[in-house]
Amino acid sequence: MSETGKAIGFIETRGFVGCVEAADQMLKSASVTLQGYKKTGSGYIAVMVRGDVAAVKAAVEVGTEAAARLGEVISSQVIASPHDDLEQMI
Repeated sequence: MSETGKAIGFIETRGFVGCVEAADQMLKSASVTLQGYKKTGSGYIAVMVRGDVAAVKAAVEVGTEAAARLGEVISSQVIASPHDDLEQMI
């Protein structure tokens, strides 16, 4: 099943523990699917989820708060309508 048209949410943290906590809370708080994670260098890790726009926004908000309690959140972002070619990057 294609994920085209579904929103993508990212949270980038410094350290693995914050990333795991963010992912756990995102999956528990909204109807999103875990897209994966990427090591972006210098101890930074980004976790990605997909779903409808409202669910992804809620999940990223909850995940960001959870990760901030354990470590450092570098950034978070929701892309509501990603272009099809974005799949090549992630």
